Amino acid sequence: MLLAQSTWPEIEAFLTRSKTVIIPIGSNEQHGPTGLLGTDWMCPEIIAHEAQKDADILVGPTFNIGMAQHHLGFPGTISLRPSTFIAAIGDWTRSLAAHGFEKIYFFNGHGGNVATIEAAFSELYAEASFARQPRGYALKLRNWWDLSGINRLAQTQFPVGHGSHATPSEIAVTQWAYPHAIKTADYSPTIAPSGPIREGLDFRARHPDGRMGSDPALATPEKGGELVRAAAAALITEVASFSAEPFLV
Repeated sequence: MLLAQSTWPEIEAFLTRSKTVIIPIGSNEQHGPTGLLGTDWMCPEIIAHEAQKDADILVGPTFNIGMAQHHLGFPGTISLRPSTFIAAIGDWTRSLAAHGFEKIYFFNGHGGNVATIEAAFSELYAEASFARQPRGYALKLRNWWDLSGINRLAQTQFPVGHGSHATPSEIAVTQWAYPHAIKTADYSPTIAPSGPIREGLDFRARHPDGRMGSDPALATPEKGGELVRAAAAALITEVASFSAEPFLV
């Protein structure tokens, strides 16, 4: 079930069955010469939308702008400051909790978001801790590639040239979902170098075409479909477990 394509009475009815909601979250940033700018929000959205076809789960609107300041040296990247990102996650969470959602699962597609999302969770929990009151809801963060079996599958599909940014696994997922948008390019070296992540100009100087340790030409829609199907099944299982976790206060 997709929240954005539902009416308020339908969401009210869903809350009588479940108080869990999945929020795909990612970033709009460069992904090398062939990766779509939306890759990091598209991947969790694609997987979550596929999962809801087979389970009674609710998927919220995709939070598609994240913390990507280190990619601002490349045209098309849009980034929030960490403080803005924390504030926005807080307001999304408070809005959903006010309607009665008790388990809010942030399904992430951008590694650069992790520290800031966890900081946002800490801020929200601190509000309750200082007030000495139960928070009333639980938050969970999961990167799509960390779902059970997914990293192992990606490493099997791409034993060399997977890397850490503009990876063939994430490119393959978008190729499966958007075959009309598959891009090709000539780039050298075949496997990009790796290095640290700092500010935008430093990143572009170290990684001129945007890739980090990867060869995205290895991606295929078929491999993307394998990843999506496996990730959707793993997501359904994990969300069910999260939903079943009891509150102790």
